[in-house]
Amino acid sequence: MGIAKKILLVVLDGASDRPIGGRTPLQMAETPNLDLIARGGINGIMDPIAPGIRPGSDVAHLALLGYDPYEVYTGRGPLEAAGVGIRLKEGDVAFRCNFATMKDGIIVDRRAGRIRDTAELAKAIQEGVNLDAELIFKKSTGHRAAMVLRGEGLSPHVTASDPKHDHMHARKVDALRPEAERTANILNEFIEQAEKILETHPLNIERKRIGKPPANVILIRGAGAVQKIETFSEKYGLKGAVIAATGLVIGIGRMYELDYIETEGATGGVDSNIDAKVKNAIGALEDHDFVLLNIKGADESGHDGLIEEKIQFIGKIDKALGPIIGLKDMLVVVTPDHSTPIAVRDHSADPVPVAITGPGVRVDNVRAYDEISAATGGLSRIRSMDLMPMLMDLIDHTKKFGA
Repeated sequence: MGIAKKILLVVLDGASDRPIGGRTPLQMAETPNLDLIARGGINGIMDPIAPGIRPGSDVAHLALLGYDPYEVYTGRGPLEAAGVGIRLKEGDVAFRCNFATMKDGIIVDRRAGRIRDTAELAKAIQEGVNLDAELIFKKSTGHRAAMVLRGEGLSPHVTASDPKHDHMHARKVDALRPEAERTANILNEFIEQAEKILETHPLNIERKRIGKPPANVILIRGAGAVQKIETFSEKYGLKGAVIAATGLVIGIGRMYELDYIETEGATGGVDSNIDAKVKNAIGALEDHDFVLLNIKGADESGHDGLIEEKIQFIGKIDKALGPIIGLKDMLVVVTPDHSTPIAVRDHSADPVPVAITGPGVRVDNVRAYDEISAATGGLSRIRSMDLMPMLMDLIDHTKKFGA
């Protein structure tokens, strides 16, 4: 069959799960195309970081790209900021933000009813907040936003204001080191000014009128300093692209200089235009050596505890993946970045299934694409960081170690 020349990495964001009534959503969903991929290649299970370590989507994707998160990860903020198109400078301090709903100091909804139309809110904050540092604030997908502070004497060593759970008090930002006191004070001032702007904004007044939760507070987390990195092309000598709808994954692509290919109708939810994403991924492979295709909706269903929605969305993904079956001269790799179990409503440390098919791949006896079947496959159990070195070897793009 020869040697594959290109790599398509399909990331089923958060699709992996734990058994519910004896079966996982991947086992319950109709997945003929995913099963074909599993049957045509080699399978295994993969720890996003290491056994027992719960990964964020950011470090999980960095590991999938072969970067050691313990070495390159400074926080989610810079990745989110890059994802919304902020041109970062070395020394910037960036943050991931949520538009949230607060009542009497209690965060009643960290996602403000999964609000999506936040452009005017973000614009009002950017224009109305006045701080002792340069501020760049932009909306991201859904309830998310990104913020950058630029100037002298700033530090990422601050706590989050996000309590991470509903029905808890919003937190004051504190310095973790003495040199971060000024940054903490600036962030607390930002939160206070933004709250006043959001409380009286016409969009929130209308949301309250029609019974929707207002986006009346900004929650801050994921502080990170921008630093020099080794780009994807520098690391592998490949021309890469990313197709995604979430600011975080887009940001990782931009930070590591993978071309971002925008897809019309793509969202981070179950309403995403997956067919268009797949079409764009196949098209991108014409002039790229590597394409990362992220499909997000199953993760949101896991976070929301919606089992039927997750099962149906996995089936929707499977139908959309039909055109990638039988692609010539390339490796097709399918894996979630992490598990998002319905019972947990958050990421877990459970390993995820991975399938690799294409020229030169040894075919094992796995017949279905799911967490349990994959565990019997020829790859056995690996780490996400092991994946890119294996793929590079399969496309004959590695150097021999030793004589």
